[in-house]
Amino acid sequence: MAKPKDNSRDPSTPLCSAQDDKSLFMKHRQLRLNELVKRELSGIIAREINFEGALVSINAVDVSPDLKSAHVFVSTLGADTGGSVIDKLEAHRPTLQAELSRHVVLKYTPHLIFHHDESIKRGARVLEILDDLGKRDGQNE
Repeated sequence: MAKPKDNSRDPSTPLCSAQDDKSLFMKHRQLRLNELVKRELSGIIAREINFEGALVSINAVDVSPDLKSAHVFVSTLGADTGGSVIDKLEAHRPTLQAELSRHVVLKYTPHLIFHHDESIKRGARVLEILDDLGKRDGQNE
């Protein structure tokens, strides 16, 4: 008769390896760096660039692990279209990168790549659909 396998863990062995600890640290570091670049870049854009009739906000920044590039997700509210805002940010990219390098000390200053982020509009549309469904259910009962 086969002996049942013992699934208990030896208390002297660590729960995670050193490699797991390093990857968790690197992930946490990446998240902190993304937030730092987002905060500083938001301040720089607010000071340096004037968007007539539009509110521009940075929703997220994703810095690559090698620190060479950063994808910046921008949302707009107001008269300006997303395309014109992105074009204006692209035109000011050298200035923004120079200011970012003065505020955030990194081995490399990331190359900024701007993307128009419509997640807020999509989220508002989903909420609108859910509200409509709720009203219909209320009428049917």
